[in-house]
Amino acid sequence: MILVTGGAGYIGSHTCVRLLENGYDTAVIDNLVNSKKASLDRVKKITGKDMLFYQADMLDREKLRDIFRENDIEAVIHFAGLKAVGESVSIPLRYYHNNITGTLLLCETMAEFGCKKLVFSSSATVYGLADHVPVDETMPTSTTNPYGSTKLMIEHILTDLYNSDKEWSIVLLRYFNPIGAHESGLIGEDPNGIPNNLMPRLCSVARGKMEKLTVWGTDYPTHDGTGVRDYIHVLDLAEGHLAALGKCSESGVFTYNLGTGIGYSVYDLIHTFERVNGVKIPFENCARRPGDVAALYADCSRAERELGWKAKKTLDDMCRDTYRFIMKNPEGLKD
Repeated sequence: MILVTGGAGYIGSHTCVRLLENGYDTAVIDNLVNSKKASLDRVKKITGKDMLFYQADMLDREKLRDIFRENDIEAVIHFAGLKAVGESVSIPLRYYHNNITGTLLLCETMAEFGCKKLVFSSSATVYGLADHVPVDETMPTSTTNPYGSTKLMIEHILTDLYNSDKEWSIVLLRYFNPIGAHESGLIGEDPNGIPNNLMPRLCSVARGKMEKLTVWGTDYPTHDGTGVRDYIHVLDLAEGHLAALGKCSESGVFTYNLGTGIGYSVYDLIHTFERVNGVKIPFENCARRPGDVAALYADCSRAERELGWKAKKTLDDMCRDTYRFIMKNPEGLKD
C-alpha cells in the first residue's frame, strides 16, 4: 500500500488518481486545512476505486503510528505541508514547525515500521534567485522565503537520513509551476482564500470574482518583458510520482526536476488561455514584485534519462483543462 500525505490537495488528489488507475492500494492522510474531502470522493468517482482516508495531522505521532499499524505501507509520497510563500513570510515559525516537524515525525514512524521508501514533494524554490536558465539539479541551492527554506531544509534532512542508514530510498522531486486539471473536470486547483499564483488568479478573473489580473513587471529581459516560468500539467506531474516510486527499488537519494523545460511568459499564458477557451482576461500592468526573477525553467533531462519520464501535455492542454474545471465547478470543490 502507498501512503499519500496531503492526498486531498491539488497535486495529491491527481496523483491518487494515477496510483489507483495503476493498481496501487492507496491510503491518504490529510488534515483538510488547505484541501477538501470532496476531492477524494471525486477521485473515487473518476477511478471507480476506493481508498483509505484518515483525517489527521502530520504532527499527531500516535495517529501516524496507528496508520502504519493498521496497514502494510510499502512507500510514502509526502505532499503534506503549508505552501503559501507570502504567508510563510508573515508566520515563519508556523511553517518551520509544521513542515519540518511533520516530516521528522513521518520519517521516525516510517523507520519504526521498517518502511524506508519515500518520495518527497520539493520545489523549484530551492534554486532561489537562479542566475541562468535552464536550471539543472547540480546548480547551487538557496532560498528567498521561509516556505522555500522548509523545502530545502527537508532535502538536507532526508539526505542526512540516507547517509546514516543506506537502506533508505528517497526521491526528491523539485516541481516547477503546476497548472491544469483532470480532463473530466471533476478535480482541479481550488485554493482557499485569495489565490497567490498566476493561474488561480487568472481563473478568478475568468469566473468574474476579480475584475482584472495584475501583471507584475513588464520590463524583464524576456521576449515580451513579462516573467517567464515553466508551467507543467498536474497530470504530467502525477505521472512523475509514479516514475519516482519505481526508482524507490534502489537505495539512495535521487533528485529530479519536474517541468516541461519550456519557458512561457505571463502574456503567453494569458493569451493562450484566451485563445483556447474563447474568453477575454482583462489585465493591468504594474511594477515588478521584489524577489521575482526574470525567468525560471527547468532542465528535465535527468528525469527523462533515469526515470523514463517526460512531460507530454501542452500549454493549450493546461489552459483548456483548467477552464473546464472552473466552468464545471463555479463554486469550487463541494461535497
